Amino acid sequence: MSSPDVEKHPAGRASIEKERVETVEEVNKPATSVYRPDVDTSGIDEKKLLRKLDWTLIPWLSFLYLLSFLDRSSIGNAKLYGLEQDLNLTDHQYLMGLTIFFFSYAIFEVPSNVFLKRLRPSIWLSFLMLLWGIMMTVQGLVHDYSGLLTMRWFLGLFEAGLFPGVNYYLSCWYKRHEFGIRAALFFSAATASGAFGGLLAAAIAEMDGIGGKPAWAWIFILEGLATVVAGVASFFIIQDFPDTARFLTEKERVFVIRRLQGDDQYSAAGEKLRWHYIRESLLDVKTWIGMLIYAGVDGPLYGFSLFLPSIINQLGYRATPANLLTVPAYVVACILTCAIGLMADRLGRRGFFTLGLFCLAGSGYLILIFSRSAALSYFAVYLAACGIYPLIPNVIAWMSNNVEGSYKRSVSLGMAISFGNINGAVSSNVYRARDQPWYTLGHGIILMYIGMGFCAAVVMILYLRRENELRRRGERDEIIVGVNDTIESINEKNGRYATVDDARRDKGDKYSRYRYTL
Repeated sequence: MSSPDVEKHPAGRASIEKERVETVEEVNKPATSVYRPDVDTSGIDEKKLLRKLDWTLIPWLSFLYLLSFLDRSSIGNAKLYGLEQDLNLTDHQYLMGLTIFFFSYAIFEVPSNVFLKRLRPSIWLSFLMLLWGIMMTVQGLVHDYSGLLTMRWFLGLFEAGLFPGVNYYLSCWYKRHEFGIRAALFFSAATASGAFGGLLAAAIAEMDGIGGKPAWAWIFILEGLATVVAGVASFFIIQDFPDTARFLTEKERVFVIRRLQGDDQYSAAGEKLRWHYIRESLLDVKTWIGMLIYAGVDGPLYGFSLFLPSIINQLGYRATPANLLTVPAYVVACILTCAIGLMADRLGRRGFFTLGLFCLAGSGYLILIFSRSAALSYFAVYLAACGIYPLIPNVIAWMSNNVEGSYKRSVSLGMAISFGNINGAVSSNVYRARDQPWYTLGHGIILMYIGMGFCAAVVMILYLRRENELRRRGERDEIIVGVNDTIESINEKNGRYATVDDARRDKGDKYSRYRYTL
């Protein structure tokens, strides 16, 4: 018996297959609409424009993140200079002071990303910096446990918008294969802050007693005042999105948006806030897998950065030497973070880099669990740093590469980073004073996080590979009216659209010709 499709086409099955090939070729054509067709961009040098973007955006944003990470983690340095004794803190109260930061930090990340899209980055990010700089400064003036908790809560609230906001913001400027190295350069400020923080804390400690303030208070006050100054300057330095950037000419703004649309970032020309985009992010399985991956690295990141001075201190080094010995590990991690970002951009296999880095970090913590040698444990610290720090920008770039739609991307990145930071609240409590000097329980829990992240990354790779294969076979094809709406075999549930542009705009990364990065 003949199939219904054959009965409807007199030429039979061969005719259907020929029509299928022709319509697929038609749907594969680039989008018909061109952003601002009246603007001639033929004379623009793309490489020169990219350098202009890099020098304008990356250095200042990296400096802001250096201040951010310095402000949140400097409490680990301050602990070595009498913070607990002066505020009469128990070990549990100190850990609670670390923990409360992550709750407010995590709660505000997703809303902040939506506000960033709705408002101008130059206003929103600068406003947040100014406020958290004030909170950091006041943190140096507290006299008791409740005062410390209050300042740490507000510090987390106002810092929450910077990291997810800047990563989302940068993804709105660069093609997918260009984003990794920029994210790595930006995040390398975190490793630089680890090195700089130890040096700065050792230098500020010499101010102990000046103005009646102990060394730990001066660490908070001076770092907070530097952030306040940077926040004011940011109102004039931070640029807005490509379509309104002041440092670009009209032709350059158009060129930037066109090149992004050519990279399947169709929303680069702008899109209106619709609940549909938020819902798509919440229902996307990639968002939830990405949350597990990011938790698998963010938990270890905070456990490492907050307690590295204490870990080294308990291996037999006094406060200032312990702070100084953190510097080389951060320097090596910083160099590797940038190198991995560049290689992942060129090779495109971000998922496999993720797996390799999880293995490197895991090997470091395995050594820390079983080692009873100070020298061997110090070596393991390098392995852990070189695995953890490059993971953060690599995972962020991997997620960003696989989410299209500006609002959807802002929510997906915000959810992943927010969930990761909630787990920072866990990892900030696992290094208990009674477990020193080897902290076996803390290292074991961090290793558990790394294992979870590794398994989630494997699941993500398998899922993306399957989706790409289904799209290659045409099983995700949508119906384009007047192009392929006569082929009965195309699944109606994939959607019906008037044009290819409409399909791309509405479906984002679910559009059938979009290919995920493995």
